[in-house]
Amino acid sequence: MEQMSLFDMEDNSTEKIVPLASRLRPSGLEGFVGQEHLLGEGKMLRQLIERDLISSMIFWGPPGVGKTTLASIIAGRTKSQFINFSAVTSGIKEIKEVMLKAEESRRLGMRTVLFVDEIHRFNKAQQDAFLPFVEKGSIVLIGATTENPSFEINAALLSRCKVFVLKALNKQDLVRLLERALKQPEGFGRQSVNMTGEQLSAIAAFADGDARTALNTLEIAVLNGNIHSDGSITVTNEGIEQCINRKSLLYDKTGEEHYNIISALHKSMRNSDPDAAIYWMCRMLEGGENPLYIARRLIRFASEDIGMADSHALQVAVAAYQACHFLGMPECDVHLTHAVTYLAMAPKSNALYAACEECKKDIRERRAEPVPLQLRNAPTELMKQLHYGEGYEYAHNAREKLTKMECMPESLRDRTYYHPTTMGEEGLVKERLEEIKAWKKS
Repeated sequence: MEQMSLFDMEDNSTEKIVPLASRLRPSGLEGFVGQEHLLGEGKMLRQLIERDLISSMIFWGPPGVGKTTLASIIAGRTKSQFINFSAVTSGIKEIKEVMLKAEESRRLGMRTVLFVDEIHRFNKAQQDAFLPFVEKGSIVLIGATTENPSFEINAALLSRCKVFVLKALNKQDLVRLLERALKQPEGFGRQSVNMTGEQLSAIAAFADGDARTALNTLEIAVLNGNIHSDGSITVTNEGIEQCINRKSLLYDKTGEEHYNIISALHKSMRNSDPDAAIYWMCRMLEGGENPLYIARRLIRFASEDIGMADSHALQVAVAAYQACHFLGMPECDVHLTHAVTYLAMAPKSNALYAACEECKKDIRERRAEPVPLQLRNAPTELMKQLHYGEGYEYAHNAREKLTKMECMPESLRDRTYYHPTTMGEEGLVKERLEEIKAWKKS
């Protein structure tokens, strides 16, 4: 047996050097895998594409879920002029040139569909250049982005676009895609490739919802498989392990280990163990986790497990999120370490979490109580006649800045949700709350 190289394929034509993911890109919706919530029978996006009724839209989703492929399918179906534009290689000059051509086409009765890949890479001035042409209808803009459009795309432009959220492909979708790659002539269908279902599942798990990663990994595995005398190829488990070993060993983002490690991080901080917390956080980063995901979990932790015991914890967590957003990896790892250490060492209280959960339970299980009349505003004469605002006591007019006015609905008059602890700064809050309650009872 021998290993196969890229040039041992059926011939040395240029077509064979095109990456597998590009060769297998479908030309129609029937070949598209995933995004059933958008492209299933009767779904909005499918109908817009099939009827060629597309308007300006943004495709938002992680890498390798089909954003560019959907644009390619639209290009094949639309009766409009289709222009593919990259935010990586284009500037204001190129934008203006394309816009002028689109405006000329509009005057001649031809619509222009402009696809902008990685639109989040455009700055504000570049995005503003699209706005008047989108408003006039000179172009139908289709943008693709891996970043949250709310943060990365100008509000004026975003308001004129429909945002479609594309989801990471599930494991079953990826396995189906890999099986198709082994059967289709554009893939490895002209060859006899022997792979087990377990091997395909391993690649699908490693790809973490990314079709491009899955197909690229499959291509490497097949090209480095063992060739038999009859020309067939066998992909070995050892070959698969070489393709996926580092990331899958460190951190399986699609499986149970993902939840195990984020749980370990959370519980290490809760147990005030900074060394363990830093270790689990670094395990996630080294495994390829998005630092913003970790930062979001820290923000939740700051209120759920620390709360009023140290209100600065929430500020530190939010600042860490912003730092991760500004810098990205690898520079933001030290900011996450800063936040993780602070949260681990902060005094702990889950009083806010307990209060929130208890209150939500009452709201779900009890009837919706009307707002007491004394708490209602009375901007009209009719409302005053109906006693809106009657009995309201303005706390600032009182010497203690407190009144004995009841703010709860009658049936909940004696309910208490917030039970402060004596941890950290919450001890002072507890003293203050007890003073207030004692005054009201006096």
